[in-house]
Amino acid sequence: MEQGTITVAEALALPALRRGLPEVLVGGDALRRPLRWVHAGEAPNIAALLKGGELLLTTGLGLGSRPAEQRAFVRGLADRGIAALVVELGARFTTLPAAVVDTARSCALPLVQLHREVPFVAVTEEIHTELVNAHYALLRRAEDVHRRCTEVLLGGGGVPELLRLFADFAGNPVFLETPDGRLLYAAGPPTPPAEPGSADPLQVWAGLRASAAGLPGSVIADIPGGPAGGTDAVRARLVVLPVHGAPAPVHRIAADRAAGLLAVVLMRARQEEELAARGRGDFLTDLAEGRLDAADAAAQARVLGFRPGPGPLLPVVTRTADDLVPAESWAVLAASLQEELAGVGAPVLLGVRLPEGRVPLLVGLRAEKDRPAVADRVAAALRAGAERAGFRPPVVVVGAPATWETAGAGLRYAAGAAEAAEAVEAGGTPWYDVRRLDVDVLLWRLRSHGDLAAFVQRVIGPLLAHDAASRPALLPTLEAYLAHAGRKAETARELHLNRQTLYDRLGRIGRLLGTDLEDPEAVLALGLALRARRHVG
Repeated sequence: MEQGTITVAEALALPALRRGLPEVLVGGDALRRPLRWVHAGEAPNIAALLKGGELLLTTGLGLGSRPAEQRAFVRGLADRGIAALVVELGARFTTLPAAVVDTARSCALPLVQLHREVPFVAVTEEIHTELVNAHYALLRRAEDVHRRCTEVLLGGGGVPELLRLFADFAGNPVFLETPDGRLLYAAGPPTPPAEPGSADPLQVWAGLRASAAGLPGSVIADIPGGPAGGTDAVRARLVVLPVHGAPAPVHRIAADRAAGLLAVVLMRARQEEELAARGRGDFLTDLAEGRLDAADAAAQARVLGFRPGPGPLLPVVTRTADDLVPAESWAVLAASLQEELAGVGAPVLLGVRLPEGRVPLLVGLRAEKDRPAVADRVAAALRAGAERAGFRPPVVVVGAPATWETAGAGLRYAAGAAEAAEAVEAGGTPWYDVRRLDVDVLLWRLRSHGDLAAFVQRVIGPLLAHDAASRPALLPTLEAYLAHAGRKAETARELHLNRQTLYDRLGRIGRLLGTDLEDPEAVLALGLALRARRHVG
């Protein structure tokens, strides 16, 4: 039964009709048809007065006396799409004519005869009351969803959170699209992955949206406020596709109300760009976390506009240097980055992940040898886009070339490396090669482990204590010495020291730490301790 209606079976079970001893002659398997209204009448042409969905009460006076008239009467009602025909025996017929019964059967029209007289006015009043109550319950349910959506927005949520709530309510995937059919965001109900029919929303979009206009049961609600202005201007469309079941009337009412909320949210500048970027970010995160099958990933990426060639994919992750980014700034950042990346000469799929404050990308390479040059251009575009949007220079980590089977793992590792790289003071490095961050990633993952801080204190603690109390600081000398692999001449040049001063400082460092700076094992421990210090505070 659809929400907000009663069925033929429920109407027959009401006291007013039950007193008439109803007998179902035809269409017992169709008694779950919803009723829109109930009507009583005896006119031969009564079908012309009906709109469909009615339960028609009659004593049979309009049926006619000839079989041809009776067949035409019943066929006209069926063509109108009424829910059921109820004939009261006694005034006109003691038994219904075969022509009536046979025609109802051939038209699949439920036919009921009443063996006892009942006041039709009492029947109509009782059914109308049930219909009004059901419709009121429907409106209350739609209002409840509207209230929950409003609470999501007032609580700091945005369009993605609202669409996920609506998809949960509708039990079907929900999409936000531009008036010309470009996908902005997709959300699905929280169906367990192993459950049959739990296709990813992007798969649904790719397979069904092309035919959505003719897909029975689709719900499409226009969101007003397009750039053209006026009451007829459409900014976007909310689409519910009937994958797990046909939407009920309550879903259509709720969709119209949700469209009003979405119109208000989308009034913010560049909101559509942010939504599209967040949708791509969700896809890339699902890929990174293994929630997507590699065989489906390429097709879903095409839905999002990413069409790389046969060459390798390049995972890239960038993190903003700003700790707290206002939600409205992400729209500006996403648009600015997208505009800058349009000139890198390679296909790019860019997304944003607001919870983690990062921007994942996939870049299509023609060949693996192009990686350094493409990485330079992508990093420059990301930095330029961030600066134009008012952000500080971001950390950019470039992963190893990958296929669709390995791109997810590459994105996942690059995301961790980006967080580790934020602690690395590299003096304006345009981008970090993920393959040179392996040690930092390992140390960053151990940052909360007490042994790491103890290791730092044990290996270079005396040097840190010296620098906190005395000048000149010796830690920069040790860092430069290790960076140049113990080559004293190069270390002296970088620090602008003469040889003797450098030798004196290295001697003091060795005595403070009780170690030999020429010993490879000691040098390894010192290098690790210096890098670990960046991650333990």
